[in-house]
Amino acid sequence: MNAESKEPGTRSKILIAAATMLGENPTARLSVRAVAARAQVSTGSLRHFFPTQRELIETVIAAMYDLEIPDDPINDHSLTPHERLLACLQMLLSHVGVGARAREQWGALYEAYVATAPSEDEAATYLALDRMGRHRIEQWLSALVDEGAIPAGGIAARARFLSTVTTGIMTERALPSETVRVDSENETLRLAVHAVTSGWPDA
Repeated sequence: MNAESKEPGTRSKILIAAATMLGENPTARLSVRAVAARAQVSTGSLRHFFPTQRELIETVIAAMYDLEIPDDPINDHSLTPHERLLACLQMLLSHVGVGARAREQWGALYEAYVATAPSEDEAATYLALDRMGRHRIEQWLSALVDEGAIPAGGIAARARFLSTVTTGIMTERALPSETVRVDSENETLRLAVHAVTSGWPDA
């Protein structure tokens, strides 16, 4: 078997390994050595396909952009459009967890991107993941626009607003609290959904 016929398989293994690492831990630092070890390929093989860490990161994120989410709530037409979007945001938050789990994730983000100045590649990883999250929200909003369920226009601005709201809730979950926040979180999400589905300034 010649080298050319091996290349697609090796490249796929590298991308799958990197995507899996990010799925397990969004703060994972996709170093060449770590990804190569996970993919069980040599660092030389990885460098052949992805000469720089940034190129690897951008390729992985691009490949993850339009992956289908199993049981995506936006497709549940037994719910109203508002309920579907609310369920989508709740799904995002479910991956963060609460209490110790939320603190662990927030702490990892802090250590990776706040405690010390991130390198260019680390900053690129974070920004790429942030764009991917907003892209998913934009997809949900666009689906509702296409159905005529919500006004068109201002999709990017509305997605950024919803992303900011969910990021705030994620951060709040990591902080000490005397009460269970479920009710207040849901109320915040309902207000945010209402804001972006009716009367948005740019819509």
